Amino acid sequence: MGSSPTYAMWRRLAGKPGGRPLFSAAMCLRVPYFATVLPSVRELRPGHCSVTAPKWWGVHNHIRTFHAIAACNLAEIAMGMLAEATVPSTHRWLPKGMEVEYRAKAETGLRAVAELPQLPEFGEDGFELPVPVTIADARGRTVATATITIWVTPKKS
Repeated sequence: MGSSPTYAMWRRLAGKPGGRPLFSAAMCLRVPYFATVLPSVRELRPGHCSVTAPKWWGVHNHIRTFHAIAACNLAEIAMGMLAEATVPSTHRWLPKGMEVEYRAKAETGLRAVAELPQLPEFGEDGFELPVPVTIADARGRTVATATITIWVTPKKS
């Protein structure tokens, strides 16, 4: 089973000078809405993704904190990159649903970490895969949690 082109690009770029910012920019070109939070992919491997976003006026809400839906966008980026690194090229994935709990005001930039407790088996049948995401502020305080469920199926030949 091969990896996705996205994960292959990460593996080529991540260790090179300027590679991670280049990867993050390319990701935003492919999925333009992601660019609204100015994301930076920090770590990516099967079952794990860490991505950060600064607090800037484009993500402010009416009280000048990180908007809840912008935090959801960051969670979706972490989940999507995890899926790209985890789901083999023989399968495809699609988001199916998202549950979010907002725990505290986000007064700084954020880090979203998507992490699977264990890697699933990728067989002949489609299945739901819940991807937990923790969103923390610069002090490490959890400001939101999310579970994004994806539907994984084998690609049809």
